Amino acid sequence: MSMKRIGVYTSGGDAPGMNPAIRAVVRTAISKKVEVIGILHGYVGMIENVMKPLQMRDMANIIQRGGTILKTGRSMEFLKPEYRAVAAKNLQSQGIEGLICIGGDGSFKGAQALYAEHKVPVVGIPGTIDNDVYGTDDTIGFDTAVNTALQAIDKIRDTADSHDRIFIAEVMGRNSGWIASQVGIAGGAEEILTADNVITVDKIVENLKASRARGKTSSIIITAEGQKPGRAYDLAEAIRKKSGLDAKVCVLGHQQRGGSPTAHDRILASRLANAAVEGLLAGRHNTMIGVQGDKLVEVPLDLVTTRERTGDKSLINLARVLSV
Repeated sequence: MSMKRIGVYTSGGDAPGMNPAIRAVVRTAISKKVEVIGILHGYVGMIENVMKPLQMRDMANIIQRGGTILKTGRSMEFLKPEYRAVAAKNLQSQGIEGLICIGGDGSFKGAQALYAEHKVPVVGIPGTIDNDVYGTDDTIGFDTAVNTALQAIDKIRDTADSHDRIFIAEVMGRNSGWIASQVGIAGGAEEILTADNVITVDKIVENLKASRARGKTSSIIITAEGQKPGRAYDLAEAIRKKSGLDAKVCVLGHQQRGGSPTAHDRILASRLANAAVEGLLAGRHNTMIGVQGDKLVEVPLDLVTTRERTGDKSLINLARVLSV
């Protein structure tokens, strides 16, 4: 039986490009005579039954906006089976026959549980600035976050050069080092610290002193935030104590999540969302639409949610070579 009404929601951390994805979901579905219901605040709205119809014109003038017009959130309640049952009942009451989930690994785990327990058909679209979703080379929002951070690094470098200083710039990423490694190589960093690339303070100091001996007067170090923001301050203090070198800190924080999505993220979001709707309507469920190389692929959610995507150490090694 063909679907007549589907739901779309954004979940977890917001990412630039979510709005272009929502736009493509709605316009693709309506072009196929399928109604779309927007679920507000992710799984919170699913549990509280906060939903609204989305029309073609509701998508006007949102392709360039950061954030998500559907809002987002994280729901601890949705981790419990009884609340997932409430969510499934609400979806049924709204006549929703299938779902498009835009989010990251945590969001997909919720979607997979909903499918496993209540047979709600779902297709995922990877939307996270961390680029840490298994099965896809790229996620919506990653390119924008990298470029936002890089603009800040370029400005920091001007000051570092003017004052002959060391700057430690902390980027987002938590357990993922993708933003740090790409910003590091594009920004000419001497060191890049991530969960996958741990360097001792002694080694950092040794490299900094070697740079000074070669005549280099300023240095940029990029670190991923770790489990909590502020890791850079601890690192700066350790460098000062070990070497006497003064290291300034700039924590870029949540500005990396905001802003108008780049052309790359708008195009990626549009392609993934169009394919997600077509897959859902064709009866292919419990999958994620990803991109490998330049080709769109369908990856089972049970693989996406049980495997990890590790960082690329070759970029970190290349950054070290090129910063000499």
